[in-house]
Amino acid sequence: MTTRTIQQIIQSVATSDGGGVKLRRSLGQTQTLRLDPFLMLDEFSSINPDDYIAGFPEHPHRGFETVTYLLEGHMLHSDHLGNQGHLKSGGVQWMRAGRGIIHSEMPQQDQGRLQGFQLWVNLPASEKMQTAAYRDIQADAIPVVALPDGGQLKVIAGQADIAGIRTDGPIQGLSTDLLYLDVRIASGGHFTLPLANDHNAFVYPYQGHCNIGAAASSRPLAAQSVGILSKGDSIDIHAGNEGVGLLLLAAKPLNEPIAQYGPFVMNTREEIEQAIADYKNGCLV
Repeated sequence: MTTRTIQQIIQSVATSDGGGVKLRRSLGQTQTLRLDPFLMLDEFSSINPDDYIAGFPEHPHRGFETVTYLLEGHMLHSDHLGNQGHLKSGGVQWMRAGRGIIHSEMPQQDQGRLQGFQLWVNLPASEKMQTAAYRDIQADAIPVVALPDGGQLKVIAGQADIAGIRTDGPIQGLSTDLLYLDVRIASGGHFTLPLANDHNAFVYPYQGHCNIGAAASSRPLAAQSVGILSKGDSIDIHAGNEGVGLLLLAAKPLNEPIAQYGPFVMNTREEIEQAIADYKNGCLV
């Protein structure tokens, strides 16, 4: 087996989005800092309601999928399709923007911690103009696997093979064959997992730090940094002394051109201009 190593580290940067929500952006902070098919990864985390209370008021999307995963807190999703979903601690919302969706994500709390992530995943050209879709996934629908060292693994999307036992997450059947894991490794612990060799992959520690790679050649990765991984058919992760909580993501690259203008992600500039015109004319969706 070939163990993956860190090829590139992208330190997240402080920014704001929506109505002024303070967050940290790693992938997607510029249009060159992506990993096909991953377009953007944001982490928001604060106990100060002034940092999140304005939320993400109504706004459009076209051409990709969003996965919002909440570690702690309560938000409400609403969209033009009539969907409403309460995203609570440990829950996930998956949304395919397709040809167009207009939605909002608003905090339902005025105190306490709000912490979570939003991931943007590109759609292939053949699916960018599909009808929009939305799915609410509660925390108790996400499988949790105990790890030998006392840690745990949550399988949000795809399949994870732990000691020869496969665990399927609630999100399946995407063209990108998305793998989305939340991994908690105890102090000094070690985690290994097979990965599809042809899939792009990255690690994002959100609490604590870790080392990636075989023990003799591992490389450290600090919290709130993306570690883009080399090709290989497995990954080895070693937790630091305080343990680590991290996201591990992998997916099949699309190898297609990308044209992006804010919330619209298409393949050509002409398609972007059409998306802008459709939104202005009220026919985005």
